[in-house]
Amino acid sequence: MQTRPLGRTGIDVSLYCLGSMTWGTQNTEAEGHAQIDAALDAGVNFIDTAEMYPTNPISAETQGRTEEVIGSWLAKTGRRDDVVIATKVIGDGFAAIRDGGPITPASINAAVEESLRRLQTDVIDLYQLHWPNRGSYHFRKWHSFDPTGQDRTAPDDIAACLEALDGLVKAGKIRAIGLSNDSAWGTMQFLNIAEANGWPRVASIQNEYSLLCRHYDLDLAELTHHEDVGLLAFSPLAAGILSGQYLGGAVPEGSRASITKGLGGRLTDRVEAPTRAYVDLARAHSLDPVQMALAFCAQRPFMTSVIFGARTMDQLSTALGAADLTLSDEVLDGIAAIYRADPIPM
Repeated sequence: MQTRPLGRTGIDVSLYCLGSMTWGTQNTEAEGHAQIDAALDAGVNFIDTAEMYPTNPISAETQGRTEEVIGSWLAKTGRRDDVVIATKVIGDGFAAIRDGGPITPASINAAVEESLRRLQTDVIDLYQLHWPNRGSYHFRKWHSFDPTGQDRTAPDDIAACLEALDGLVKAGKIRAIGLSNDSAWGTMQFLNIAEANGWPRVASIQNEYSLLCRHYDLDLAELTHHEDVGLLAFSPLAAGILSGQYLGGAVPEGSRASITKGLGGRLTDRVEAPTRAYVDLARAHSLDPVQMALAFCAQRPFMTSVIFGARTMDQLSTALGAADLTLSDEVLDGIAAIYRADPIPM
């Protein structure tokens, strides 16, 4: 398994990262532990989670269980030094956590203490802001996104959060910081304010990226090149769409779409044609569609790590098989042709 530097932190993470958001609802604690064991055996050293997980569905009753699954694995195995753990603090929108308020210095400090307790560890390797307080174009809001409604005092909000994160780094409770669902402008604000004050530098940005969702290819790719803030790609299979399992309107029992209708706006008529084209391309070259989709992400020049999740050990094994795959120029040309025909299907 290849490793890549996590920004300028000195931490190296595996090219593939084990996502965990099904642990606690769709997967039991034992299944979560088995997935961690198998991933580490395959060379993965990076696990991503969040205080709001598990999802599918998100609920007050289950919130925090995923971190608890990771924590019980750490307690059982004693392998804390073998894994890089990333988690996130939630912002506006989920009333069950801190009354759904924004990310603030107080909420950051409270959330870190709770995550450390659930994870049964003394330090979080990468602490991420799940989404910006000011809002963003992510989660399929790009078609109606209007930044003129944002508060122009956003840099003050960023500075307050960075100062709190700096205190946590100095206290030894977190090692590095990252963003999620943010933009080029937002990331540069964090970088500039941190540099001006001697506060922690953003190491990564966790945004959605897949064959069907390639917003990162533009301004953010340039930012990665110049600033060493690499992408941690979530949903590289477009919530399972790129496996081909939903083609023709199919909704397999137990699948994510059987629980979350429409997959957060991803599963529409528009994705049918390009998905079928990508699946057909993979099969024409004797590739697994899942592995082709993951390998494409891994070969992007701005990629730090590709985050994938699995409900079953068979799915996990298939995904891990992408680590040994390098797509040929012919396959990449085929992907480029499909992309040109339909660049923004979701």
